[in-house]
Amino acid sequence: MPATTIPYAPHYVPAPATKEDLEWADLPIIDLSKAATPEGRAELAPAMRDAMHTHGFVYVVNHGLTQAQRDRMFDVADVAFSQVPEEEKKQYTANFKETGLYSGYKLRQYWHIDNGVRDQIEHFNMHHGIYDRDIYPKALQPFLAEIRTFSEYNHFNILHPILRLLARGMELPEETFVNMHNFDAAGEGWIRFMKYYPRSEDDEKNTKNVWLKGHTDFGTITILWSQPVTALQILSPDGKWRWIRHMDNALVVNIGDSLEMLSGGFYKGTIHRVVQPPADQRGYERLGVFYFALADDDVKLVPCLESPLLQRSGVKRRVADEAAPNQEEMRKARTASYGTSTLKKREDGNEEEVVAGIVVKHFN
Repeated sequence: MPATTIPYAPHYVPAPATKEDLEWADLPIIDLSKAATPEGRAELAPAMRDAMHTHGFVYVVNHGLTQAQRDRMFDVADVAFSQVPEEEKKQYTANFKETGLYSGYKLRQYWHIDNGVRDQIEHFNMHHGIYDRDIYPKALQPFLAEIRTFSEYNHFNILHPILRLLARGMELPEETFVNMHNFDAAGEGWIRFMKYYPRSEDDEKNTKNVWLKGHTDFGTITILWSQPVTALQILSPDGKWRWIRHMDNALVVNIGDSLEMLSGGFYKGTIHRVVQPPADQRGYERLGVFYFALADDDVKLVPCLESPLLQRSGVKRRVADEAAPNQEEMRKARTASYGTSTLKKREDGNEEEVVAGIVVKHFN
């Protein structure tokens, strides 16, 4: 019987890791392989709980995919940018503002960054079901089966174990958050391939080297597959911006606003931004692969008050329960407004807007 072959994709060669001496964020490392047993989850849950309460970010290792499998998905991701003509990209450009959906391309210069400077970021978004919508350029179509397998792996083998640990950390039944994240239910989790392109010196000057303003994600969990171009920073609890370190075949996982609301403020939607890379990496493109998780559309974003931990620690609401949006309302409003709405300047120099009844802050 002949061996199964996979479609050819040009090999993506990433930039070398930076050698600069940077102030790194000191984030906990979670060994996800331990989550396969009840004993392992009992060991991991306190570490995950404390990390996501304090930092909102963790590194995850031993997630089950090899370095070669990870590298192959970056090869596939680059196809969406290097192998699709610009005119074809325009045919598959999403209308975020009207639909509130991240599906298809976001091309460069769609978002306003600062002082009249627009972004140099492209991304291609796919509903996590992959086959649910026909939005794929020709060059990407041979890889859909692989992308679907990758999406399922992120959902069932990475997201769900993390959600079980987070529920356990709040002394809730392990499946509490898992039951809000059904792969085949109405919902809008997505795979994103994303590429940052180098900018001009004028753009760097006019934005103070910020490529993407400080923000929180609006979903529940974001899974970022670590890549070597150092540009991601988080706002640490002491108010300092610190860099996220690249770790081969590791994940960077963070909490979004929706899970912050579901956890009654116990888990933190941490502020993060993207800035110009260090000097030895400037001039390189920055390719990213993400899995953005959201709860099912009908999940109302109110605190899980049955949590004994929450009853002891107290609830911090972003909005009154009766005014809280469901996940669909939050998703549509935040997707439509991001990077295009008029922001209100705050006294501290940052900005804010009200989206779906919730104050959303942007940090310069």
